[in-house]
Amino acid sequence: MRIVKSPTADLFDSLADTRQRTEPLAEGAAILRAFATADAPTLMASLQEILAAAPFRHMTTPGGFRMSVAMTNCGAAGWVTDLTGYRYDRTDPLSGLAWPPMPQPFMRLATTAAAAAGFPEFEPDSCLINRYDPGARLSLHQDRNERSDAAPIVSVSLGLPAVFLFGGAKRKERPRRVLLASGDVVVWGGPSRMAFHGVAALAEGNHPLTGLHRINLTFRQAL
Repeated sequence: MRIVKSPTADLFDSLADTRQRTEPLAEGAAILRAFATADAPTLMASLQEILAAAPFRHMTTPGGFRMSVAMTNCGAAGWVTDLTGYRYDRTDPLSGLAWPPMPQPFMRLATTAAAAAGFPEFEPDSCLINRYDPGARLSLHQDRNERSDAAPIVSVSLGLPAVFLFGGAKRKERPRRVLLASGDVVVWGGPSRMAFHGVAALAEGNHPLTGLHRINLTFRQAL
């Protein structure tokens, strides 16, 4: 009898190697494979405390489109979008209160990952937290709402695997397609800081850490 595996199973098989290693992505950019794997349960526990104060929500773009990715924030400021534009705000527009403080496990992972990728001075003040459900995607964009682009971006993947799109300084440059597994961390800065990047539509699956979802923690120096 012939056994046919699903595309999701193939995706997991291709990411079965959980050894820590560094893969150059571009000048100033690297993938730290399995860097956050050991810390993943602690990160998820910290996330639950954040969500109790600032739950996930689907924000609206300035063009009036509802984003397929659910978002929230922690830290001194949070990234928000609505009909008035993209920006960082010190308060959660849903509650009118300050965003939850950044947990120490978040800060520790972000700074150690940045240092491992060659950015030892990184001290994030904001973490954008994304939840991807099957079919959710993030179109190619640049992170350009931060006050300065001198600091890198640190992006942590938890849960279901995803296809990360990493391009160049111009939108028309064809992006690389890179599979990211739970625990992988991508860091980009320096010459790659303004690279266009995104996430392809998430495939269906079930991960022991996050269930039917993918969680992405994106650390920045926003203020």
